[in-house]
Amino acid sequence: MSRPVLDFFFEFASTYSYPAAMRVGALADAAGVTVRWRPFLLGPIFLAHGWDDSPFNLYPAKGRYMWRDLERSCARLGLPFRRPDPFPQPSLLASRVAHVGLAEGWGEPFCRAVYAAEFGEGRPIGEERVLGDLLESLGIEPAPALAHARADDIKARLRSETEVAQRAGVFGAPTFVCGDGELFWGHDRMADALAWAIRARS
Repeated sequence: MSRPVLDFFFEFASTYSYPAAMRVGALADAAGVTVRWRPFLLGPIFLAHGWDDSPFNLYPAKGRYMWRDLERSCARLGLPFRRPDPFPQPSLLASRVAHVGLAEGWGEPFCRAVYAAEFGEGRPIGEERVLGDLLESLGIEPAPALAHARADDIKARLRSETEVAQRAGVFGAPTFVCGDGELFWGHDRMADALAWAIRARS
């Protein structure tokens, strides 16, 4: 019998997607669930809600709480944390490179490397040289990967994933969607999403 599948929709600029990305693989393996990594862009979804910035910037009190909460969560999980500046970081190129990697078999470690660089080290992930360094650290030749990331097929794939997320009801990241369409939003709902994916598959 095939394993249940859980779709993991994430945005590289998303704060709580950092701990989710660093943990979901091991937790899903332990639960016997297959995770599909689905990078998308929150910008178009926020614009549809009338927001031209992260809600954590638009609502300062919410933002202050989020940064402290993320700091506490990372400390509890043993994850390094450094607040990136500016926030949110430009995520378009990283998202496109991730889609190249997911098609070629190195996408998941690349995604984790991006998050570790951004929220663990405070590095500017919108810069090509940073992404190139991350690719090299994974044994991936940067130039072909970055060139493919700018190709029409990858641009179309990222647009399509963003549209799929919108149709599924995604409004933030991270979001987990089970095979029956049940949606769970937030890093703190990851265990619930894995449990539901198992139940929905049985």
